[in-house]
Amino acid sequence: MSKKLVTLMAILIMAGGWANFEPTITHAATGEKGIPVIVQSFAPKGLTPGDVWKVYLKASDPDGKMKYIFATVSQPGVGSYPASIIKIKDENQKEVSGYIYLNTAPGRSARFFNLTLTLTVNIKDDRGQFSKPAVFPLSFAAKPSPEAPPQGVFNEQDLGPIMVTLRTVGGGGRRR
Repeated sequence: MSKKLVTLMAILIMAGGWANFEPTITHAATGEKGIPVIVQSFAPKGLTPGDVWKVYLKASDPDGKMKYIFATVSQPGVGSYPASIIKIKDENQKEVSGYIYLNTAPGRSARFFNLTLTLTVNIKDDRGQFSKPAVFPLSFAAKPSPEAPPQGVFNEQDLGPIMVTLRTVGGGGRRR
């Protein structure tokens, strides 16, 4: 290397200029300040096909800059659906409490018996930092045990839909 290039690199390193080129990914699990945190969450573990699945969240960000809820559904035999991104309203960017929801295809509900899903939810702030994920399992059954969120913990505020159309695995047609 030439002396000029070595000198320039040394100056950039001393000035901290190269630090800006390093990608940084931080999560709430690191305990760093200013990162969104899902404080509490609740979702029923069982559902009748065709019902709406409400997933309750309470989250906060000390900087007041939460921007999006990322919801990813995984299904055995199908894989992960594309992430559903729900914008957080300006007035909720410091603290949010409410539910996101998934419609479970009422027109084809019988095909979803014995189906299982996993929903993973993260909160993203304006600096691209993600909260630690909250993970929710779901099984479809004819008569699931009734489950309700704890009273007085979550607001009954609609935060937005999980934009996923569920599929079934295998053939749905009859053989002749």
